[in-house]
Amino acid sequence: MTATPSPAPAVSAAPARSTADRRSLLLMLLLTLAGAVLVLVAVGRTWSEGQVKGLAVSATGSDVSGLPGALALVGLASAVAIFAVRGVGRYVVGALVTLAGLGAAVAAGMGSVDSGAVDSEAAKKLGLLGTTAEQVSHTAWPWVALLGGLLLAAAGGLTVLRGRAWPSMGTRYDAPVAKAKAPTGGAHTPADLWKALDRGEDPTLG
Repeated sequence: MTATPSPAPAVSAAPARSTADRRSLLLMLLLTLAGAVLVLVAVGRTWSEGQVKGLAVSATGSDVSGLPGALALVGLASAVAIFAVRGVGRYVVGALVTLAGLGAAVAAGMGSVDSGAVDSEAAKKLGLLGTTAEQVSHTAWPWVALLGGLLLAAAGGLTVLRGRAWPSMGTRYDAPVAKAKAPTGGAHTPADLWKALDRGEDPTLG
């Protein structure tokens, strides 16, 4: 008589799904950090250079526009706040990070051809309004900021797509539920009375 082989136990997909969620969360954090760092470093570097009356003048990214750096900070703060919200809040935060990243990228792209900031520096150096710089050139730093903005936008998009399944710190800080006390109404024997007293209860109540 041949024994019927027992069916193999079904493997739960929960552990695999949990691992995938943790990986997507880690990827979001890496994209956010990399994007914000690229933008913030780039805006502190020279974006445009020129000359006026034989004097060299230059303008940094923050001189050209304060928008990329500000939006990078908004995106970074919003991504950190992802752990404090749940449900629909995750979609809102993800959309905010996406918009901040796209805004930083657009502002950086516009700054890559901007000459107004270096003209302002030329006017300051000579002390004459309306002075314009000559032989203006642009560096690659605006494109670094643009890349950083796109990484932030990617982090926001990933949050919108996968953020609902990520863990939240909210449940960790929820108020603990009070444990139900054993009823004392049934304390009829002396042993029950002593046990109630040991628990700090008044056996004469209830």
